[in-house]
Amino acid sequence: MQKMITVISNVLRGSATKNGAKAVSEGTRVVVSARTYADFTPQATFDIKKCDVHRLEEGPPVQAVLTREEGLQYYRTMQTVRRMELKADQLYKQKIIRGFCHLYDGQEACAVGIEAGINLTDHLITAYRSHGYTLTRGGTVKEIMAELTGRRGGIAKGKGGSMHMYTKNFYGGNGIVGAQVPLGAGVALACKYQGNNELCVTLYGDGAANQGQIFETYNMASLWKLPCIFICENNKYGMGTSVERASASTDYYKRGDFIPGLRVDGMDLLCVREATKFAADHCRSGKGPIIIELQTYRYHGHSMSDPGVSYRTREEIQEVRSKSDPISMLKDRMLTNNMATVEELKEIDVEVRKEIDDAAQFATTDPEPPLEDLCNHLFYNEPPMEVRGTNPWMKLKSVS
Repeated sequence: MQKMITVISNVLRGSATKNGAKAVSEGTRVVVSARTYADFTPQATFDIKKCDVHRLEEGPPVQAVLTREEGLQYYRTMQTVRRMELKADQLYKQKIIRGFCHLYDGQEACAVGIEAGINLTDHLITAYRSHGYTLTRGGTVKEIMAELTGRRGGIAKGKGGSMHMYTKNFYGGNGIVGAQVPLGAGVALACKYQGNNELCVTLYGDGAANQGQIFETYNMASLWKLPCIFICENNKYGMGTSVERASASTDYYKRGDFIPGLRVDGMDLLCVREATKFAADHCRSGKGPIIIELQTYRYHGHSMSDPGVSYRTREEIQEVRSKSDPISMLKDRMLTNNMATVEELKEIDVEVRKEIDDAAQFATTDPEPPLEDLCNHLFYNEPPMEVRGTNPWMKLKSVS
């Protein structure tokens, strides 16, 4: 059995005597502790919170199996999202990131849990709090940070900013409140039309939940039995307004009426993962759309212009951090069940911090896109065309 032996030596040296002779060391104190690395628990089963259900005979399981490898990967990804957002906060306050910027820290279990419940060949579209999903959908920290600072190496070549990032099968980051929901249904329609057994996860916040276009989309998705998982990330506040003041009914998982729904603990990664798997099976079996309400919480304000403490107290935020933090919850589960060591998780933390620092360095030194890139990529696979009105003294060509 492999063991890591930690030896801490404390040698107490004596000073020289008056006649110049050296004193013998008073002694050596050795503390030995053994840590077993070969006997990690490879997987464990956890009890998770039961989901509230609407128009369903049964919901997701109330137990979830977590392997050590999954746990370490989930932990790393959530820490990366957390640290990336904290770095974005710092760069914004230094006026290196400008314009709109909506941070995701506190909601990491939603993005990572959803991704763990679907396939990369499935599709996803969300609103403007999109940095975490850009990462889980295959973007890199370097590309995301460079996009935030408007640099050429950004994931949208510096022309999209915080709200408009894209990867394969990920359709953004969308700035118009609720407008991504009908787009997501359109992607789901394409999945059904092509018969590829894929689905679309369509996300929106509680602040968008009263938009009329969402209910129109529910209707069409239900009539056409589209493979669409509608997910409301209910972080309790639409901008600075609490859900109780904004919605006559805060049971967002029931708002589809004729569409089945689930209300899920969005701070518990395993709850989110199991609910997403359940919903994905529902869609793939041809039963049509399903709604998930993820009850979550954001630590920052709505955007960087919102301090986040004028409509809620610091004590409320701290209470969520201390009792329901998604990263702490996963960490405690893994440590309690001997699935990892404190040292191992600290090592991941150090690696993540370095990755974030390196990405921030790139994002502040990479050049901005040149003017001639302004009109590029207006259309897909079109020959160059002249773009008028960009500058009265210059004619630019678009390049696809």
